[in-house]
Amino acid sequence: MGAILGKKIGMTRLYNDKREAVPCTVIQAGPCFIAQVKNTEKDGYDAYQLGFGERDEKKVTKPVAGHYKKAGVNPGYMLSEVSKDLLEGEFVAGNPVSVSVFKEGEKINVLGVTKGKGFAGVVKRHNFGGGSRTHGQSDRLRAPGSVGGSSDPSRTFKGTRMAGRMGGANVTIRNLEIVRIMPESNLIVVKGAVPGPKNSYVKIVSTTK
Repeated sequence: MGAILGKKIGMTRLYNDKREAVPCTVIQAGPCFIAQVKNTEKDGYDAYQLGFGERDEKKVTKPVAGHYKKAGVNPGYMLSEVSKDLLEGEFVAGNPVSVSVFKEGEKINVLGVTKGKGFAGVVKRHNFGGGSRTHGQSDRLRAPGSVGGSSDPSRTFKGTRMAGRMGGANVTIRNLEIVRIMPESNLIVVKGAVPGPKNSYVKIVSTTK
């Protein structure tokens, strides 16, 4: 079991034993540090608070700076909690966490924020088919159609698929395979794609399914 924070570098391809090109994502995973250890007695649950990256101290508020100072580490860009069950062994605040917590061939889940697409219509956002292309229509080509009857129910139901902001959502991609680990460079190569644009931050955890 393992957990770590990282930054998406980009995509590439590797060749397997069958000489097939396998699309892969390169992630700079760590080195991370334990910013805080949470326990049942004080916080109500057991967890490790992981930090990743370095931030300019001039842009850090005093409360945040004090939080990192307790752990004896520099302020990081990303801060996220993981269950203690995901990291084997006992860690204390300030301990490092590296890619060595994973091994090649292991299945992982990658959590990230998808690319923001801005305002999008129902055809792009929800894969609607659009209206008729003929029979005299002039402006129904990519329209959503009816969103609620006038007499009954006289309203639009909550959750109706309509146009709106697309992307920028928290997404978990499950059961991705670790193809290669390069501990000297703190890199993990994962088979397939992970959410987010280049240089976006992600969380990698061992899958439990």
